[in-house]
Amino acid sequence: MLRGMAATIRKIVSTSKAPGAIGPYNQAVIADKTMYVSGQLGLDPKTMDFVSDDVTEQTKQALTNMGHILEAGGSSFDKVVKTTVLLADIQDFAKVNAVYSTFFTEKQPARAAYQVGNLPKYGKVEIEAVAIVGEVKDE
Repeated sequence: MLRGMAATIRKIVSTSKAPGAIGPYNQAVIADKTMYVSGQLGLDPKTMDFVSDDVTEQTKQALTNMGHILEAGGSSFDKVVKTTVLLADIQDFAKVNAVYSTFFTEKQPARAAYQVGNLPKYGKVEIEAVAIVGEVKDE
């Protein structure tokens, strides 16, 4: 470590209200005042099965899971600054967007959306986020 430089605080975020990791990663990691939320699928945290085969229901559950993780880390949807939406079928974009807009109602984050070759457990949508932890002053 460089002399005189304070260490960056890193904290692992975990909650039983969202699905546990299905690989060697964490639900989220906070570095200083930035939280990096791992991609969330539409999995029921109790059964680890998809809530439905429907992309709308999977999106709603993925974002519900994300909300629990954000809360566990001291953040919220209005403090999310960037999301990435991964879709099994880009034709589902409008359906996903309709649900997404009910969670990000104001101060919408920057976003990217992609169709991918496949998603874990053959899901239809996965959403990751970067959020601020603590007080935010908007300008």
